Amino acid sequence: MVRNFKEVWLLAAINAIAMCSVPMMMLIGSIIGAELAPDEELATLPIAMMVIGTALGVIPATRSMQHLGRKRALLLFVLLGICACLTLGEAMVRSSFSLFCFGAGVLGATIAALQQIRFAAMECVPQTDGPTAASIIMCAGIVAAFLGPELALAGQHLTSVDYQGSFWLGAGCLLVGGILLLFYVPAAQHQTHTTSGGRSTGALLASPTLLLAIIAGASAFMVMSFVMTATPISMHLHQGYSLNDTKWVIQSHIAAMYLPSLFTPWLFRFLNIRGLMLAGLACYCVTIVIGLVDASVMGYWGQLVLLGIGWNFLFVSGTALLPMAYKDGEQFRAQALNDTVIFSSQAIASLSAGLAISTVSWHALLLFCLLPMGILLALLAWQRVVPSRVSGQI
Repeated sequence: MVRNFKEVWLLAAINAIAMCSVPMMMLIGSIIGAELAPDEELATLPIAMMVIGTALGVIPATRSMQHLGRKRALLLFVLLGICACLTLGEAMVRSSFSLFCFGAGVLGATIAALQQIRFAAMECVPQTDGPTAASIIMCAGIVAAFLGPELALAGQHLTSVDYQGSFWLGAGCLLVGGILLLFYVPAAQHQTHTTSGGRSTGALLASPTLLLAIIAGASAFMVMSFVMTATPISMHLHQGYSLNDTKWVIQSHIAAMYLPSLFTPWLFRFLNIRGLMLAGLACYCVTIVIGLVDASVMGYWGQLVLLGIGWNFLFVSGTALLPMAYKDGEQFRAQALNDTVIFSSQAIASLSAGLAISTVSWHALLLFCLLPMGILLALLAWQRVVPSRVSGQI
């Protein structure tokens, strides 16, 4: 039986607290990497390992939820995340770059499981309220985005080893999230431990609706990660702007990624899923235009704010569309396929951004983003032509 929004708000609180380790790592991961790495070119490897760990952790996470249920699997991965944070702290004690990268990868697997919270929330409400539930979970990212970096700084000198305390605080957040999970009651229809059934992966991919949901999420992450990862290098090293200016631009970008979730439920009512995807693509287009004509600090700020808003529109709309593409018993396979493609795309973008910004111009990097955007736009146009094959109202 479908439940009310009480469980959605509980899941949002869990997500807000447990996900603090992500912005924490985004802030200090490269700084620590630069201190520990044998070569400064490897400074961003811990962040890349976290993203790769997320991509590789999607299938184990979804299969665990399929066999154990949402609640037990989430508790298991929260425990894994606590171990990962403690490993990161121990890496600081030993000044071990390899151990630090390993801990970052394991933390990424936990993030993959926590990303499934948005699907758990959508299962707690009627399908018509799915976009609202997804937006509430996304709003929780606002808390994590601001709390995570604060915890990183608060724990910097908590012990005699710099930043060890930061990861202890990260482990504490995961522990609190795990305690709150004990009060979570999954939607009744998804407590059965179905291990098979439904269409194959190939048959699922034949669904235009599923394909559109996946491409929307993948293009959102690919463009966002590609531009965001390269921005500090372009701003600080190439343009010579201060670290404070660069930090302000990145912080504004993170806020812009999550703040739109406060009003996306209302936008869904006026624009529907297709309209919100087009709005996201429009934001990305303006991002590129600003980047091509304005290299000032405010130009970078405008680019990154619109980049965050566009990411939110595309990711939330893709998430809301996904349940329309599968039947009962297929949700875990479809969700695993969706997140594997999305976070693999993010990993590729994160790994290639540094190479791209060092070999081509900022303008060329921005123009490259037109490729995934064009694919999504073409798919939206194609679905206009074949509405009879689309399940669900978009």
